[in-house]
Amino acid sequence: MEKHMKKRNIIFPAGLVLALILFSLTVSSQDPNTMEWIRVEGNQFVNESGDPVIFQGVNFSDPAVLARRGRWTRSHFEEAKNWGANTVRLPVHPENWRALGREDYLELLDQGVSWARDLDLYLILDWHSIGNLKEEKFQNRGYITTAGETNEFWRAMSEHYAGEPVVAMYELFNEPTITGERFGDMTWQEWKAMNLEMIRIIRENHPRAVILVAGFDWAYDLIPVGKDPIEETGIAYVSHPYPQKREAPWEEKWEKDWGFVADTYPVILTEIGFALPDEKGVHIPVTGDESYGKAIVNYTAEKGISWVVWCFDPHWSPYMFSDWDYTPTRQGVFFRNVMRGRAGN
Repeated sequence: MEKHMKKRNIIFPAGLVLALILFSLTVSSQDPNTMEWIRVEGNQFVNESGDPVIFQGVNFSDPAVLARRGRWTRSHFEEAKNWGANTVRLPVHPENWRALGREDYLELLDQGVSWARDLDLYLILDWHSIGNLKEEKFQNRGYITTAGETNEFWRAMSEHYAGEPVVAMYELFNEPTITGERFGDMTWQEWKAMNLEMIRIIRENHPRAVILVAGFDWAYDLIPVGKDPIEETGIAYVSHPYPQKREAPWEEKWEKDWGFVADTYPVILTEIGFALPDEKGVHIPVTGDESYGKAIVNYTAEKGISWVVWCFDPHWSPYMFSDWDYTPTRQGVFFRNVMRGRAGN
């Protein structure tokens, strides 16, 4: 956070003055300002006033990567706000968390929290791993972690941000999957137990935290929630329904696979988006166009479901813009118009 030093008062010893300044800054940093706490009420996110909140926002790339590239800046947050976002998801890769270290990474995140607070943006903290946490089988090196490290990450986050309403949600694990032999086996009951342990750790420090839980198939499938939900308060569920996860028309399949959960619990799609077949970086399952965009926007509007677009970065596909002049791609134009509330998308 930015600190503004005051001129030393010559009447008092310098050490006392410094202590008073630091105390003042600590108190001010705990001031929630205009940001209201978000909580779960029934199947909705609501603020302290009791008003329902629908999140429509963007994913940044990993803060550590942005910092290395000189792009972890207030202006980047300002641009997201300018595009109409009301929330930003921050994916923290285990590899980068270890490389930078706890204290330096928290310093980065503190900067982001300060900028987000100034701009009335909420943040989602995401432990960005892909694979099977139980068997420690992951999609690539950047996602390698352990249950112990994952638990310690959430202990650190919940201790540090327990008094910070800007950090609206804690997303426990980006994309759990057991699809294909390479990822091994894990039952929903085993995954549920691992999530319950993470929830317990967070709640020890931050009892009112809103916690996001994902299902299998790279965080697409929430069918097990229908019969065996997480039996804790303050829980919302995640899906990542990219265009090629199912064939069009999508709506009935979405309802069966994850949309039904929104009748009982809050649902937030923490990754959506599309890339044209000839776009740089296009890959399964993101190939699509505006027909997908219109379908997902209309479906989520009918169901009261929140969403976050991947990705507000010119290096992580599907891109919302193609360069650091923020030249929008077609998906960038589409979702920017939606977030700004323009008719016709």
